[in-house]
Amino acid sequence: MSITALVIILYLGFFAAFGVYLNRGNKTASDWAIGGGSLGVFMLAAGIAGTRIGGAGTYGVAGDVINEGLGHLWYGVNSFAALFLVGLFFAIPYRRLKVVSVGQVFDHRFGSYRCQWLTSLCVQAEYLVVNIIEPYVIGSIISGVTGLPFVVGVAIGGFLIVSFTVSGGLKGTAIANVVHCSVIILGLLLVGVIAMNNLGGWEEVRSLADGMLNESGKEQAKWWSFTGIGWATIIALFISATIHTPAASVYANYASSAGKQDYLIPGFFLAGIVAAMMPMVAGFIGILTMATYGSESGLTSYLNIAQLAMDTGPILGGIALAAVLAAVISSGAPILLASATMFVNDWIPAAKHYDSDRKLRTYKIVTVIYGTAAAVIAWLGNISSVLQLLLLGFAMVVPPAIAVAYVFYWRRTTEQGVFWGMATGFAGGLIMWLFNTLFGGVDNATAGGFAQGWYELVTYLGEWRDPSFLTLMLPLIVIPVVSLFGPRPEGDGEMADEFYTRLGSIKRNFDWA
Repeated sequence: MSITALVIILYLGFFAAFGVYLNRGNKTASDWAIGGGSLGVFMLAAGIAGTRIGGAGTYGVAGDVINEGLGHLWYGVNSFAALFLVGLFFAIPYRRLKVVSVGQVFDHRFGSYRCQWLTSLCVQAEYLVVNIIEPYVIGSIISGVTGLPFVVGVAIGGFLIVSFTVSGGLKGTAIANVVHCSVIILGLLLVGVIAMNNLGGWEEVRSLADGMLNESGKEQAKWWSFTGIGWATIIALFISATIHTPAASVYANYASSAGKQDYLIPGFFLAGIVAAMMPMVAGFIGILTMATYGSESGLTSYLNIAQLAMDTGPILGGIALAAVLAAVISSGAPILLASATMFVNDWIPAAKHYDSDRKLRTYKIVTVIYGTAAAVIAWLGNISSVLQLLLLGFAMVVPPAIAVAYVFYWRRTTEQGVFWGMATGFAGGLIMWLFNTLFGGVDNATAGGFAQGWYELVTYLGEWRDPSFLTLMLPLIVIPVVSLFGPRPEGDGEMADEFYTRLGSIKRNFDWA
């Protein structure tokens, strides 16, 4: 057995055993879903940061840097902005309302099941993507290193994430993410420094990279520029990767998991710093990989990160692969947990009347079913750009994020405004993505009819055709218009008084009272 394979087996085995050990602390639904409300600042920060890393924040960023340039390092800036935004304006309200899914906000405010369900649908669109990507990556690594069939690797990956989530709960994922985040940052940084020195230092790396860019016919200045991917793409990346974050239900779980309300803002701030470091380090590895192999090397998936290290030596390769595994597990487990808690609380109306034991049992059953289904899709699916797929999922969550912001900060927001704002944003973004996929290819340039018309439209729009613009603008406009000019149901004033009394209001120091 190779050293690289041994490192992977030991890493996966350790966390499988660790999850079984942590199962002893999950005796109630609250223990499992929010860690019993006992996390300190650093454990809270590690748990939150892990949700932003995953495959997209590591090898996804590295791959897009290799292909398109340093503009994709904005993902790190957006990760910090996203988590700090939630910490300042949303985490405390979630905690005060005691929600474990964002859709419950609309149940508390309007008694609206349709808004709660639609929110869950939007968020699950993102989480399903994440839950599919994670076992896919683990399966790819196991298959590539050990020679086992891909389906066996995916099965192992799915089993690991599901079993760790079921046994460890939220607190278990937070504790594990302390280790994961350390392995990712230190491991990849070590790989990068050693690889750079082997190439002859930074100046030699730049020279090699410029040569590779010339060979592939790519513009050097554009590739090295932080704005080389275009401002439209940068703005779309911000909308998808940042503005959606308040509606990601996993942060409602973490908001309630802190030992004290005072831990939330520093915890989310520290998490943002840690989460921002990962894509920067991954981008650094991407530069080194491009300088060594070129942008047309055909590297995909985890090899964007690991190939350079694996060619340097088996030990360094094992460290790089352990870092990728850490990134995958760090996001996969808490997001699978949030998917299950969301499904139970938003899609099973009777669950609000379950006692703690029955709810805990239901959480775990849904986790197993959901995780298994995602692993099967990962086995059957054909995944190309992980980051682009995830950004599409992010964009679908923007409408409920805008809706929650309106409810928290504008008292006149109505249930109809929220519902139609989210519905138009979600449907508009999905239709835009579908039509771009079907008719945006150059083969439609002379197809005639609607296909050619759509091709000409998206060609004119350029990068502004991204679905995220619709998912932002439609709810931003529809919610206030419908709220101002639509009917307001009887008794809404009393529900509003009760809701906003419980919610409180934000103060100048960003505390709530």
